[in-house]
This record gives sequence, C-alpha cells and structure tokens, in this order.
Amino acid sequence: MATKRSSTISQSPVENWTDDLPVCRLSGVGFLTNQRYREDGGRREEHEFEDRNFHFNVDDKYLYGVFDGHDGTRASDFTVQRLPAELLLGQLTVTMNDEQIKGAIRQAFIAVEKGFFQSLDDALAEKWELQLQLPEGLSSYEAYQKFPDHVARIQALQDEISGGTTAVLALIFQNKLFVANVGDSRALLCRVTPEGNLSVQQLSVDHVTNNKEELERLAKLGLDIQQILRNRRIGNQENTRSIGDYGVKGGYKDFDILSVATEEPVIAEPHICGGIPIDETFFALVLMSDGVYNSIEEAADMEINSNFDVVRLVTEELQCQNNLTGVAQAVVDRIGRAHHDTYMNQMRKCQKRDDMTLLIRIFKEEIANSLKSPRAAGRQAMSGVPPASPVVLPVSVPYNPASAASGAAPSLYIPQGVQPIPQPTGNTPSPTTSTPTSTGTPVPQVAVSGSRSDTQSSAASSGSQSPSVFTPAEPGAAAGQGTGISGDDEREDIRVEPYVDFTYFYRQVAELGEDYVYGWDKENTEAPA
Repeated sequence: MATKRSSTISQSPVENWTDDLPVCRLSGVGFLTNQRYREDGGRREEHEFEDRNFHFNVDDKYLYGVFDGHDGTRASDFTVQRLPAELLLGQLTVTMNDEQIKGAIRQAFIAVEKGFFQSLDDALAEKWELQLQLPEGLSSYEAYQKFPDHVARIQALQDEISGGTTAVLALIFQNKLFVANVGDSRALLCRVTPEGNLSVQQLSVDHVTNNKEELERLAKLGLDIQQILRNRRIGNQENTRSIGDYGVKGGYKDFDILSVATEEPVIAEPHICGGIPIDETFFALVLMSDGVYNSIEEAADMEINSNFDVVRLVTEELQCQNNLTGVAQAVVDRIGRAHHDTYMNQMRKCQKRDDMTLLIRIFKEEIANSLKSPRAAGRQAMSGVPPASPVVLPVSVPYNPASAASGAAPSLYIPQGVQPIPQPTGNTPSPTTSTPTSTGTPVPQVAVSGSRSDTQSSAASSGSQSPSVFTPAEPGAAAGQGTGISGDDEREDIRVEPYVDFTYFYRQVAELGEDYVYGWDKENTEAPA
C-alpha cells in the first residue's frame, strides 16, 4: 500500500517479547520489499518494508498473522506484538465454544486498536498544542513561511499518527480453524477433493471500496458512494477496515468526503469465520498481503484467479525446496520476477509493486517433515508430492537437464511480446526453480473455487482453470509465440544476434596458424624449466 516513508529495510527492528515464543515448524514465510522499476532494469524501494507476520505454536494453540502496514511501520509493529498477547496468555480455554472463541478474537482486534490509539496520546496532544500556537487565518504556505519549525513538527506528528495496518489472523485451537481479518490481506484454505484435486477457498473478505457489503455499510452512514467509487479511496485510505489510521477514524471530520458520516466510517471490526473442523482433507493454509495477489493480477493480460495461481505455485515449490520458508520465498520470488518481466516488456504496465508477504501452513506433517534438499541424490518421495530429480538445480535461465553435465551453454532466446513464466513440461524445468522430472505419487491439482469468503465452487482442473501469467504455452505453438527453450531451426529468427564479429579473428587463425595466433605469449606463460 502507498506510503510516505523513506527507504530502509527492517523486518525485525528491535528485540520483542514474541521473539522467544515457539515458532510453528509446519509453517514458513517469504517476503519481498516494494519496488519501483526503471527502464534500464534497475529498481529502488519507495519506502521501508512495512509488512509484519508471526507464526507461533504455544500450548497447542497455533496462531498465524500477516499485517500490511501503510504510512509507516508503527501500526504493524504494534499489532504484531499486541495481538499475540491478547490471545496466547490464557484468554482461550478448552471450555469455550466456537462463539466464545470468535468473541475473544473480536475483542482482541478491538483491544489492539484501542491500545494503539492510546500510544498516540502524546503525539496527538503535542500536535494540538502546536496548532493552537499558530495564528488563525494563515494559509498553509504562509504558516510554513513564518513558522517553518512548527509546521515541520506538525507534519511529522501527523505522519506518526496517520499510519495503520491490515490484519489477517488464523487460529487453530481444539482442532478447529478460525480466521479473522480487516483490510485486504487474504486467507486461503486448500483442501483435497475426493478426485485428488485441490480446491481453494478464500476465508477472508476484502474490505475495499468495491466491496458491495462495505459500500452498503458506508451508505447507511450518509456517505456519497458514487464519489467513493470514483476516487477508489475512502479519505486517504484504500481499505474500509483497518487497525490504526487515526486520520480517518478519530479525525475523519477533517475529510470533506467523510465529514457527513454519522460515525467513524473506517472501523476495526473484523470479519470472522470458524470454527471449521480440521480433517484429513486439509492440505494447506495460505495467508498473504495484497502485494502478492495484486502483482499476479497486474502482470496478467486478462482477468485471472490470483488465488488459484498462488496455491498452484505453492504446490509446485513443495516439490523443489528443502523447507517451508524456502517454498514461500520461492513463490514470492517467482511472482516478483514475473511482475518485473512484464514491466520490461510493456513499460506502461507494472511500473511498481507493493511489499509482499506470503505465509504457508501445511496440515500434512509427513510433507513438512519430509522436505529435503533438491540437491540430495537420495531425496525420498513424500505423501502427496512426487520426488524431485536430483540433477535439476535452481537456475536463472532455462536449460535441459539431460545435457546438464555436458558443459554446453544453455540456449537462450528472447520471446516476442509479453510472455508468461514457463510451467514445467516434460523434462524442461521452470526458469527460476528446480522442477522434479521423475514420476511418483501425483500432486493434487488445483481446482478453481469461489474468490469470496464462505463460497466454494470447484472446477475440473484440466479444462476450466483460470488463465494465468504462469501458464505455459500449448505444445506445438507457432514459433515466437511460446515460451521456454528451443533448439529448432524455426526459432533461429528470434534468437539474439551476436554483437561481436569474429570473422577477422578466424581469418587470422586460418592464414597464420593456431600456434601464431594462440601462442603469441607462450614464452611469457610457460613455467621456467
């Protein structure tokens, strides 16, 4: 999400009490910082990394969270510390029913926001005092000219109190799953169908300005819905629910578009679903910030199901990586690469991307515990995931593993137009990850499901999958229209032309002999007798 902060990177800036909490070993996290791209292939961060996360296992309570901060890290830093304290310090007991657990989660969200605003009391008081010291009737320019120090301090305090964060939380307690969220960070549940496929269900709700139910709520407060739809923002925010964001809560009257509201339009009331009994069909839980799925959608040439793409990438990387954090990191790396490649091919698209955080929790312990290095020759097959070929290693350009030991350079060509990241087909690996080529237990295929909370509709993965920026071209596609590697003559027209002419060099070799051309410094290179 957009922010005004300077560029630094810090995911764990200081030591915190949660550092000593046991980490869930059935989960992993990957992240990438925000980037603004340049035509020369370079990139830079627009602001500090503002996402935060946790994945704990405390006394048989599994707690996971992803928090997408904006306008600084104060809100996300506060939430990632306070929310576990509201749920893991004896608040949940085995005597509680589902409704009581959901009530405790709701209370935790409200308590976190209340505590965050209390932490801003000093800043709010100082800002108010400085504003009273300025003479009335001055324009912003006049105030800056006459009282630059006062104005600069007021702006710094405004930046301090205006920050906020989204939150998506997952709790596993008494063998049931509960999910709560505010904002547009998502939670996906992946389950194995009787046919052996994976169905994908979004358990969270996107609290954004194109959410029909949220618009109806805002309309009841007296807001101009058409203006909100035109601006695609509510005040200075993209989300209709969040933790923090004092400017559109306590200070919402300062915004013309919000001043007519009968109460605070942006709220911290979470959407909560659960408890969902965990059974043998549970495969994985995925939490992600909006930077993950937005990057996929922005890089696509057509409307796609980004939830489907994320889960499919997870299942692919489970076959290739040696731990769950490696799986999550490989997925966000591939998404970031596809997004940047789209910009390099079409510079009107994908000019920048937001912070990305992806958290994966695997329910089948035999998969999580059996992950081994893809370089290990003895890697064993695990339940639900076929083994990876030991000769296939992560590479930066495509190559054929059959000739990996021959010493021949990989054949690289430049595709015409925007091309997707190749999917593994046959023995040709992905350009950015290792890909198993041996046969084994089939991986569950991902079936498209509903993209909203509590809705699910699986489709046959063979013919009705959502189009994807990661989907490979069909076999036998015309030359220049597919992706991957080819040594065929018909693709010679799209190979990179050599930019150094060696004709004269080879002519000299033919005329003067190899000893003369290659041995001119022989006397200087030979060791003394």
